[in-house]
Amino acid sequence: MKQRTLILLTLSFAGFTACMNPLARFTMSAQHAEAPASVDFNNTSEGADTYVWDFGDGVQSTDSTTTHRYTHAGKYDVTLKAIKGKKTNTMTQSIVIDPPSKCLIEITTDFGVMMAELYDATPQHRDNFLKLAGEGYYDGLLFHRVIDGFMIQGGDPNSRNAAPGAALGSGGPGYQVPGEFVDSLVHIRGAIAAARTGDGVNPERKSSGSQFYIVQGTAVDASMLDMLEKRKGFKYSEEQRAAYLEHGGTPFLDRDYSVYGRVISGFDVLDQIARAPKDARDRPTKDIKMTVKVIR
Repeated sequence: MKQRTLILLTLSFAGFTACMNPLARFTMSAQHAEAPASVDFNNTSEGADTYVWDFGDGVQSTDSTTTHRYTHAGKYDVTLKAIKGKKTNTMTQSIVIDPPSKCLIEITTDFGVMMAELYDATPQHRDNFLKLAGEGYYDGLLFHRVIDGFMIQGGDPNSRNAAPGAALGSGGPGYQVPGEFVDSLVHIRGAIAAARTGDGVNPERKSSGSQFYIVQGTAVDASMLDMLEKRKGFKYSEEQRAAYLEHGGTPFLDRDYSVYGRVISGFDVLDQIARAPKDARDRPTKDIKMTVKVIR
């Protein structure tokens, strides 16, 4: 009798579980964060077979437990739907993403995403870049010149839909930006700097209105820095020397071109672009397009 009762209770519980309504529940790793923020969402729902996440920024996911990245500031309502058959239960929580404390941009390419900081110490270059990026100026332009061990260059408006093999590098928005040479900003690996025409036609060393390059660079040793100090008549700080020795770069460009930012993540993307097959003009044989977004 006891065994029969136990079997009946087990069957009854199984039947109860089978017909139980789904219950949506989740926790998140942060309810307040600074952009860009990657937030982990832990699904603790019960009785559901499938799930639908809505992160409040236009992105959805059907993963059980997931991580989502917020790139813009705002208050977002995150909703989880727990689904079993035709039955659905939902739970919503809010998350607040604050604006970044630094001026950040994202450069998206076919190889992935590079995130970079633009420096407040070079406000004219910073503001010009933000203006152009906000207008969508860079979207669809190419990295039209790449040299492995040196840098990758883009921002020529003539590169949009350019014919294969076309010579690029002379286009711009119709104006230049006054040079901003800041002693503390040097060409370490990942540095973002403005392209420009040569001293012979541009003695004030004004920057291109839109073209920029990102330093890939090579290894740097102390003797190279010593030589450049003597040749150019300035002194590197101990911090700059340490950065060059650790990360490498292109120090021979220091004080000649305006550095106004630096890549802070996505260095593997930088390397892949720099190593792309190219033609005799250093233009990649397969177009490498960019999309630039300001993180606000």
